[in-house]
Amino acid sequence: MNHRLWTMDQIPLAMQFTATQIALMISGRLEGNAAATVASFGKIEEANEGQLSFLANPKYEDYLYSTKASVVIINDTLELKQTVEATLIRVPDAYTAFATLLTKYQQLVTQQLTGIQQPSYIDSSATIGEQVFVAAFVYIGEKVSIGNNVKLFPGVVLGNGAKVGDNCILQAGVKIYNDCVLGKNVTIHAGTVIGSDGFGYAPQADGTYHKVPQIGNVVIEDFVEIGANTTIDRATMGSTIIRTGVKLDNLIQIAHNVEVGVNTVVAAQTGISGSTKIGKNVMVGGQVGTAGHISIADGSKIAGQSGITKSLREPNRSWNGTPAMDFSNYLRVQAMTRNLPDLEKRVKELEKLVEQLLAERVNA
Repeated sequence: MNHRLWTMDQIPLAMQFTATQIALMISGRLEGNAAATVASFGKIEEANEGQLSFLANPKYEDYLYSTKASVVIINDTLELKQTVEATLIRVPDAYTAFATLLTKYQQLVTQQLTGIQQPSYIDSSATIGEQVFVAAFVYIGEKVSIGNNVKLFPGVVLGNGAKVGDNCILQAGVKIYNDCVLGKNVTIHAGTVIGSDGFGYAPQADGTYHKVPQIGNVVIEDFVEIGANTTIDRATMGSTIIRTGVKLDNLIQIAHNVEVGVNTVVAAQTGISGSTKIGKNVMVGGQVGTAGHISIADGSKIAGQSGITKSLREPNRSWNGTPAMDFSNYLRVQAMTRNLPDLEKRVKELEKLVEQLLAERVNA
């Protein structure tokens, strides 16, 4: 994956590391000074001595030969065109290796946070594990269960009966409604709401709507990450379920009784209507919308801004457009659409030719 992702600029490390130590952490192969030390991260085009950087996108290769970084992580397959001053660590995938280091750094920082800040409210019936951090202005309701090494940042609300598994991180302002369940190693970013009422109303004869009580919950399994300001509605009955390994972007709406399959990823501003069942390893682009009560097959790839109006039953296919169609068909339709002006001109010419032939036949 040739992306450059930076969550912080020139991120400070908790301590100094040698190139040898870093190579061991990411199973890399060293080229250069094994004793080179780094104490922070830096972009390859801006890094200074004592910083660690990486190169995954070929567009930035020129910076490798001029960077001041002490250590740079690169792909195994990269063939050098010039001499490089920095110590190099070769790995199969530099982007993934750098992400691994950032994860280790983040874990190191968050693990240092423990204790309960005040003011905060914790009901006496709640159970809290070890090495937990509760920031100021957190609310923990009745019979809440919190596992070990959980981090709750300011403004988090855990409703009555909510369960939070080990190693979860809930950023500022996350709201978990009553009876919702989070597995282990779940990260939820600021402002997200889990378990708000599903959109259920029964139309009445007089034109009004009667609210249908939403008495289910939301279950989020292990190793899920959910972006900021995303909303996941509780089920009318039963559970809305986010399976293990799912990654949800910011500003996503997931309606009641939806099920999102294992290791599925969904980009921002997508809306998934009620009772939709999404399979495993599905990739959904930004601003996709789905109708309710449909299913999406395993391995489906749905391009951004597509509209899914019916079930996609064939696995491992790509879809695009509104209503969505097979991606190869979509490309043909797009090509034909671009040619419509020329086709119109040719049709008019053919019509004139036919008229001429008919006139000649009549006059013959």
